[in-house]
Amino acid sequence: MESGGAIEASPFLSLFAAFSYGIASMAMVFINKAILMQYAHSMTLLTFQQLATALLIHVGRIMGYTKASEVNFTTAKKLLPVSLFYNANVAFALASLKGVNIPMYIALKRLTPLAVLVTGIFYGKAKPSKEVSLSVILTAVGVIIAALGDFSFDIFGYGMALISVFFQTMYLVLVEKSGAEDGLSSVELMFYNALLSVPCLLFLIIATGEFPNSLSLLFGKVNSFAFLLILILSMVMGIVLNFTMFWCTIVNSALTTTIVGVLKGVGSTTLGFIVLGGVKFHALNVAGLVINTAGGVWYSYAKYQEKKNKPRKVISDLEAHRK
Repeated sequence: MESGGAIEASPFLSLFAAFSYGIASMAMVFINKAILMQYAHSMTLLTFQQLATALLIHVGRIMGYTKASEVNFTTAKKLLPVSLFYNANVAFALASLKGVNIPMYIALKRLTPLAVLVTGIFYGKAKPSKEVSLSVILTAVGVIIAALGDFSFDIFGYGMALISVFFQTMYLVLVEKSGAEDGLSSVELMFYNALLSVPCLLFLIIATGEFPNSLSLLFGKVNSFAFLLILILSMVMGIVLNFTMFWCTIVNSALTTTIVGVLKGVGSTTLGFIVLGGVKFHALNVAGLVINTAGGVWYSYAKYQEKKNKPRKVISDLEAHRK
């Protein structure tokens, strides 16, 4: 599963990678929501997830189960900004889940294409097609309508989600601009991201006063089997999600990963109304979510058509990311 050169993947492998990412991404939203309902310290949770990732890959490399190369300082320095934006995105996303129900959280996160589109204009990228522009606008309109009918409106949660959208946008733009993924496998990307994240996260949880109170609360809850099970699931799924995200991008393309993310959001939105205690909703809220989802699917279809109509070239996916 190397990223260099042209990537030859069977249709089954490509489909399985995309399906794995979709399932992992959907499951992670619900697992994080479930654990944050019992344990509100999201930054500490993210720190544990990244520690678990780094340790698992390191042990796997020592035992010969993974082929991750030795840590390279130049590569680490190159990936540091990407890691900072990635963790800021995840941290604010986790914080938003404390006060925002899952359907609205997914709707707000679908504003990312709009933010990427606007940012691309400032970076001098080609003007998007009419279909892409209209689908992105429809997605944003859906969010506004849904918010107007949201009984559980939480200004803090909404604010955290929008900040998360900003950092996710910067993360995506930075990866595309720098080509930081070039030459690294999905496991190596995970390892560098986790390794670079831990010192920053440790500083943040200490500086904000979250630590050591969060650790005391954690030890107080480990006697609960249900909490311990969700915590372990969160650690495992954090690793699985990162792996499948990079794997799907390498085996398929960044476009495929984006489309899978939108499609899994349709399922997550539906399930979000009936799980984790249910969600009170207004007709306006449902209408907005339907419009938002339609815009997301339209956006994915428009991007797929653009990709399909482009002249085919025998180059790797990661090389294509830099174009």
